[in-house]
Amino acid sequence: MVLTHTTNHTYSHPFPTVTLAFFLRYCSPQLNPFASHVLSTDTISSHVDPDTGRLHTTRIHLKKSRMPPAVMKLLPTSITGGAADKASYILETSVVDMREGWMSTESRNLNFVGVLSVVERQLYAAPNGVADPGKTDVETKVVFRSRLGERIRDKLGHPIQHTTQESGWFARLGARGIQRSIESLASTKTQDQLGKSREGMRIILERLRQTGIMGVLELRKRARERGMEAI
Repeated sequence: MVLTHTTNHTYSHPFPTVTLAFFLRYCSPQLNPFASHVLSTDTISSHVDPDTGRLHTTRIHLKKSRMPPAVMKLLPTSITGGAADKASYILETSVVDMREGWMSTESRNLNFVGVLSVVERQLYAAPNGVADPGKTDVETKVVFRSRLGERIRDKLGHPIQHTTQESGWFARLGARGIQRSIESLASTKTQDQLGKSREGMRIILERLRQTGIMGVLELRKRARERGMEAI
């Protein structure tokens, strides 16, 4: 099964500023208090295509587990391994075209994919291309997919039997029921996360407006120095 959730939002900031805020949104919880769940961010690759002038970037984020607690409670520990508090890796790719005024991004979880795959795609663009310098539209589409039911059925190699407490639990709920429940719970959680993500972007954008890029980078530098002193 596949469940899709789509939202649209408009930032009252020019496209170049919004793209910059996107790359800075996880740089420090002091700059963005809604990024406290992000443990680290590393750039794997970044290059400008000489033919198109587009910036291609791949980053990996280490975050506190994105698996919704309600999903973890739904599943037996024999499947989750009691992994509710573990961190997860998120792979992020992006393409920015400054001349045409758009940016496309994709983020996907690398952990727990056997239970739930979450792929988030975003398209940022000025409403009239580069003609409108004061606004940036973003469409966010999140695709949830759980193959847990099929995995359980395939692993057993036959219809689920009531031979154990857990197999009885799966038999009562059924493969499709498991998938629908996991995808629905994840979708509800993601709607809340998207609101927090937009609020975090808003904070970064306002700081960029008030202090400029150098002011934000200085705040980032001081936050990192305080972090090193605490170690």
